[in-house]
Amino acid sequence: MAFFIEAFNIILYRPILNALILIYHYLPGQNFGLAIIALTFLIKLLLFPITQKAIVSQKALADLQPKIKEVQKKYKKEKDKQARAMMELYRKEKVNPLSGCLPLLIQMPILIALFQVFSRGFEPDQVVHLYEFVPRLYEQFQPLFLGINLRYPNLVFAVIAGLFQFLQTKMLTPKTKIKAKKPGKVGFGQAIQKQMLYFFPFFTFIILIRLPSAVALYWITVSLFSMGQQYIFLQRKKRAKQKKEDYDKR
Repeated sequence: MAFFIEAFNIILYRPILNALILIYHYLPGQNFGLAIIALTFLIKLLLFPITQKAIVSQKALADLQPKIKEVQKKYKKEKDKQARAMMELYRKEKVNPLSGCLPLLIQMPILIALFQVFSRGFEPDQVVHLYEFVPRLYEQFQPLFLGINLRYPNLVFAVIAGLFQFLQTKMLTPKTKIKAKKPGKVGFGQAIQKQMLYFFPFFTFIILIRLPSAVALYWITVSLFSMGQQYIFLQRKKRAKQKKEDYDKR
Protein backbone atom coordinates (compact mmCIF):
# COMPACT_ATOMS: atom_id res chain seq x y z
CA MET A 1 0.00 0.00 0.00
CA ALA A 2 2.86 2.38 0.84
CA PHE A 3 4.23 1.84 -2.67
CA PHE A 4 0.94 2.91 -4.30
CA ILE A 5 0.64 5.96 -2.05
CA GLU A 6 4.17 7.05 -2.90
CA ALA A 7 3.55 6.45 -6.62
CA PHE A 8 0.33 8.50 -6.40
CA ASN A 9 2.21 11.36 -4.73
CA ILE A 10 5.02 11.33 -7.29
CA ILE A 11 2.85 10.97 -10.40
CA LEU A 12 -0.16 13.15 -9.50
CA TYR A 13 -0.21 14.89 -6.12
CA ARG A 14 3.20 16.59 -6.21
CA PRO A 15 3.06 17.75 -9.88
CA ILE A 16 -0.45 19.18 -9.46
CA LEU A 17 0.42 20.89 -6.15
CA ASN A 18 3.61 22.43 -7.54
CA ALA A 19 1.95 23.49 -10.81
CA LEU A 20 -0.88 25.17 -8.91
CA ILE A 21 1.52 27.06 -6.63
CA LEU A 22 3.62 28.22 -9.57
CA ILE A 23 0.54 29.44 -11.46
CA TYR A 24 -0.79 31.14 -8.33
CA HIS A 25 2.57 32.82 -7.70
CA TYR A 26 3.12 34.20 -11.20
CA LEU A 27 -0.52 35.01 -11.99
CA PRO A 28 -1.22 38.75 -11.70
CA GLY A 29 -3.17 39.42 -8.52
CA GLN A 30 -2.47 35.91 -7.16
CA ASN A 31 -6.12 34.81 -7.45
CA PHE A 32 -6.59 31.20 -6.36
CA GLY A 33 -9.74 30.69 -8.44
CA LEU A 34 -8.06 31.92 -11.62
CA ALA A 35 -5.07 29.71 -10.81
CA ILE A 36 -7.40 26.67 -10.65
CA ILE A 37 -8.98 27.65 -13.99
CA ALA A 38 -5.54 28.01 -15.58
CA LEU A 39 -4.44 24.65 -14.13
CA THR A 40 -7.61 23.03 -15.47
CA PHE A 41 -6.91 24.28 -18.99
CA LEU A 42 -3.36 22.94 -18.70
CA ILE A 43 -4.65 19.50 -17.65
CA LYS A 44 -7.28 19.50 -20.42
CA LEU A 45 -4.66 20.38 -23.02
CA LEU A 46 -2.52 17.46 -21.86
CA LEU A 47 -5.54 15.13 -22.08
CA PHE A 48 -6.85 16.65 -25.32
CA PRO A 49 -5.95 13.72 -27.64
CA ILE A 50 -7.64 11.20 -25.33
CA THR A 51 -10.80 13.25 -24.80
CA GLN A 52 -11.04 14.02 -28.52
CA LYS A 53 -11.00 10.31 -29.35
CA ALA A 54 -13.67 9.72 -26.70
CA ILE A 55 -15.91 12.44 -28.18
CA VAL A 56 -15.56 10.94 -31.65
CA SER A 57 -16.37 7.48 -30.29
CA GLN A 58 -19.38 8.70 -28.26
CA LYS A 59 -20.83 10.51 -31.26
CA ALA A 60 -20.25 7.53 -33.53
CA LEU A 61 -21.93 5.26 -30.99
CA ALA A 62 -24.89 7.64 -30.77
CA ASP A 63 -25.25 7.71 -34.57
CA LEU A 64 -25.11 3.91 -34.58
CA GLN A 65 -28.16 3.50 -32.34
CA PRO A 66 -30.67 2.78 -35.19
CA LYS A 67 -28.51 -0.10 -36.46
CA ILE A 68 -28.02 -1.38 -32.90
CA LYS A 69 -31.80 -1.44 -32.46
CA GLU A 70 -32.17 -3.41 -35.68
CA VAL A 71 -29.70 -6.04 -34.45
CA GLN A 72 -31.42 -6.27 -31.07
CA LYS A 73 -34.80 -6.67 -32.74
CA LYS A 74 -33.56 -9.23 -35.28
CA TYR A 75 -31.92 -11.48 -32.66
CA LYS A 76 -34.28 -10.71 -29.80
CA LYS A 77 -34.60 -14.33 -28.69
CA GLU A 78 -31.04 -15.40 -29.61
CA LYS A 79 -28.70 -13.63 -27.22
CA ASP A 80 -25.54 -15.37 -28.44
CA LYS A 81 -26.19 -14.39 -32.06
CA GLN A 82 -27.14 -10.90 -30.92
CA ALA A 83 -23.84 -10.50 -29.08
CA ARG A 84 -21.83 -11.70 -32.09
CA ALA A 85 -23.81 -9.45 -34.44
CA MET A 86 -23.20 -6.46 -32.16
CA MET A 87 -19.45 -7.12 -32.07
CA GLU A 88 -19.41 -7.45 -35.85
CA LEU A 89 -21.32 -4.18 -36.19
CA TYR A 90 -18.84 -2.38 -33.91
CA ARG A 91 -15.93 -3.87 -35.88
CA LYS A 92 -17.44 -2.91 -39.24
CA GLU A 93 -18.20 0.65 -38.14
CA LYS A 94 -14.85 0.93 -36.28
CA VAL A 95 -16.54 1.93 -33.03
CA ASN A 96 -15.28 0.99 -29.58
CA PRO A 97 -18.23 1.13 -27.14
CA LEU A 98 -15.87 1.34 -24.15
CA SER A 99 -13.60 4.14 -25.38
CA GLY A 100 -15.91 6.81 -23.96
CA CYS A 101 -15.19 5.53 -20.46
CA LEU A 102 -11.44 6.16 -20.69
CA PRO A 103 -11.56 9.90 -19.88
CA LEU A 104 -13.71 9.14 -16.83
CA LEU A 105 -11.21 6.54 -15.62
CA ILE A 106 -8.37 9.05 -16.07
CA GLN A 107 -10.35 11.81 -14.39
CA MET A 108 -10.94 9.88 -11.17
CA PRO A 109 -7.31 9.76 -9.90
CA ILE A 110 -6.87 13.39 -11.00
CA LEU A 111 -9.96 14.39 -8.98
CA ILE A 112 -8.62 12.51 -5.95
CA ALA A 113 -5.29 14.31 -6.30
CA LEU A 114 -7.05 17.67 -6.65
CA PHE A 115 -9.13 16.95 -3.56
CA GLN A 116 -5.94 16.22 -1.63
CA VAL A 117 -4.28 19.39 -2.95
CA PHE A 118 -7.25 21.64 -2.17
CA SER A 119 -7.95 20.15 1.26
CA ARG A 120 -4.42 19.90 2.69
CA GLY A 121 -1.92 20.87 0.02
CA PHE A 122 -1.40 24.39 1.34
CA GLU A 123 -0.76 23.39 4.93
CA PRO A 124 2.76 24.22 6.20
CA ASP A 125 3.65 20.55 6.69
CA GLN A 126 3.17 19.93 2.96
CA VAL A 127 6.28 21.96 2.15
CA VAL A 128 8.19 18.67 1.86
CA HIS A 129 6.27 17.95 -1.38
CA LEU A 130 7.45 21.13 -3.11
CA TYR A 131 10.20 21.12 -5.69
CA GLU A 132 13.28 23.21 -4.92
CA PHE A 133 12.44 25.89 -7.49
CA VAL A 134 8.85 26.39 -6.27
CA PRO A 135 8.27 29.36 -3.91
CA ARG A 136 6.89 28.79 -0.40
CA LEU A 137 3.62 30.74 -0.23
CA TYR A 138 1.93 29.26 2.82
CA GLU A 139 1.91 32.45 4.91
CA GLN A 140 0.41 34.67 2.19
CA PHE A 141 -1.86 32.09 0.55
CA GLN A 142 -5.55 33.06 0.27
CA PRO A 143 -7.89 30.37 -1.16
CA LEU A 144 -10.52 32.88 -2.31
CA PHE A 145 -12.47 33.36 -5.54
CA LEU A 146 -15.32 35.85 -5.90
CA GLY A 147 -15.33 36.18 -2.12
CA ILE A 148 -15.79 32.41 -1.65
CA ASN A 149 -13.37 30.30 0.37
CA LEU A 150 -12.60 27.45 -2.01
CA ARG A 151 -11.52 25.12 0.77
CA TYR A 152 -15.14 24.59 1.79
CA PRO A 153 -18.18 23.20 -0.09
CA ASN A 154 -20.42 25.68 -1.88
CA LEU A 155 -24.01 24.97 -2.95
CA VAL A 156 -24.01 27.39 -5.89
CA PHE A 157 -20.84 25.93 -7.40
CA ALA A 158 -22.22 22.39 -7.01
CA VAL A 159 -25.49 23.36 -8.76
CA ILE A 160 -23.62 25.05 -11.63
CA ALA A 161 -21.34 22.02 -12.02
CA GLY A 162 -24.36 19.70 -12.19
CA LEU A 163 -26.08 21.96 -14.74
CA PHE A 164 -23.01 22.08 -16.97
CA GLN A 165 -22.66 18.31 -16.70
CA PHE A 166 -26.25 18.01 -17.93
CA LEU A 167 -25.59 20.31 -20.90
CA GLN A 168 -22.38 18.49 -21.76
CA THR A 169 -24.12 15.09 -21.73
CA LYS A 170 -27.11 16.40 -23.71
CA MET A 171 -24.86 17.64 -26.52
CA LEU A 172 -23.94 14.05 -27.43
CA THR A 173 -27.30 12.47 -26.67
CA PRO A 174 -29.05 11.14 -29.80
CA LYS A 175 -32.05 13.25 -30.80
CA THR A 176 -33.88 10.34 -32.39
CA LYS A 177 -36.97 9.25 -30.51
CA ILE A 178 -37.63 5.63 -29.76
CA LYS A 179 -41.24 4.61 -30.19
CA ALA A 180 -42.81 2.68 -27.35
CA LYS A 181 -44.49 -0.63 -28.12
CA LYS A 182 -47.55 0.37 -26.13
CA PRO A 183 -49.16 3.79 -25.70
CA GLY A 184 -47.93 5.54 -22.59
CA LYS A 185 -45.03 3.14 -22.14
CA VAL A 186 -41.48 4.42 -22.57
CA GLY A 187 -39.10 2.24 -24.60
CA PHE A 188 -36.17 0.61 -22.80
CA GLY A 189 -33.52 2.41 -24.85
CA GLN A 190 -35.19 5.76 -24.31
CA ALA A 191 -35.43 5.09 -20.57
CA ILE A 192 -31.69 4.31 -20.41
CA GLN A 193 -30.86 7.48 -22.33
CA LYS A 194 -32.92 9.60 -19.94
CA GLN A 195 -31.34 7.94 -16.91
CA MET A 196 -27.86 8.65 -18.24
CA LEU A 197 -28.82 12.22 -19.09
CA TYR A 198 -30.14 13.03 -15.60
CA PHE A 199 -28.19 10.61 -13.39
CA PHE A 200 -24.70 11.94 -14.10
CA PRO A 201 -25.57 15.60 -13.37
CA PHE A 202 -27.39 14.58 -10.17
CA PHE A 203 -24.48 12.36 -9.12
CA THR A 204 -22.07 15.22 -9.86
CA PHE A 205 -24.09 17.56 -7.65
CA ILE A 206 -24.28 15.05 -4.77
CA ILE A 207 -20.51 14.46 -4.86
CA LEU A 208 -19.44 18.10 -5.21
CA ILE A 209 -21.73 19.42 -2.50
CA ARG A 210 -19.53 17.52 -0.02
CA LEU A 211 -16.13 18.46 -1.45
CA PRO A 212 -14.16 21.73 -1.39
CA SER A 213 -15.67 24.18 -3.86
CA ALA A 214 -12.25 24.30 -5.55
CA VAL A 215 -13.06 20.84 -6.94
CA ALA A 216 -16.44 22.14 -8.18
CA LEU A 217 -14.69 25.07 -9.87
CA TYR A 218 -12.35 22.61 -11.56
CA TRP A 219 -15.35 20.53 -12.71
CA ILE A 220 -17.14 23.61 -14.06
CA THR A 221 -14.07 24.61 -16.05
CA VAL A 222 -13.65 21.06 -17.38
CA SER A 223 -17.30 21.01 -18.50
CA LEU A 224 -16.98 24.36 -20.27
CA PHE A 225 -13.80 23.24 -22.00
CA SER A 226 -15.41 19.93 -23.00
CA MET A 227 -18.56 21.61 -24.31
CA GLY A 228 -16.44 23.92 -26.45
CA GLN A 229 -14.46 20.94 -27.71
CA GLN A 230 -17.67 19.01 -28.48
CA TYR A 231 -19.27 22.02 -30.20
CA ILE A 232 -16.28 22.47 -32.52
CA PHE A 233 -16.26 18.75 -33.33
CA LEU A 234 -20.01 18.63 -34.01
CA GLN A 235 -19.86 21.74 -36.22
CA ARG A 236 -16.99 20.27 -38.24
CA LYS A 237 -18.89 17.01 -38.60
CA LYS A 238 -22.02 18.91 -39.68
CA ARG A 239 -20.10 20.91 -42.29
CA ALA A 240 -18.39 17.76 -43.61
CA LYS A 241 -21.77 16.04 -43.91
CA GLN A 242 -23.26 19.05 -45.73
CA LYS A 243 -20.34 19.16 -48.17
CA LYS A 244 -20.78 15.46 -48.90
CA GLU A 245 -24.51 15.92 -49.53
CA ASP A 246 -23.84 18.89 -51.82
CA TYR A 247 -21.23 16.87 -53.71
CA ASP A 248 -23.61 13.91 -54.13
CA LYS A 249 -26.28 16.20 -55.60
CA ARG A 250 -23.99 17.30 -58.41
